[in-house]
Amino acid sequence: MVGPSLTDDERDSANRRLQVGFVLLVGASGGLVALGADATPVQLAAGVAAGLVLGVGLLWFVLRTFREVQPARGPRR
Repeated sequence: MVGPSLTDDERDSANRRLQVGFVLLVGASGGLVALGADATPVQLAAGVAAGLVLGVGLLWFVLRTFREVQPARGPRR
């Protein structure tokens, strides 16, 4: 039988990078929306900051929901 191609540490590292990328993407989106509205630099920074906070909240919600529907993993062989 073929085993997993990633070790547990590699999978955890990849998951962490994906989570950080998700939060940064939402934060950048807030900044782009502010730019589209001809924001001042302070408003642009506020848009990015609000996007980052929203991204963390969305990530928390997605991870919590995913854990509820994900089947439990058994011990690795």
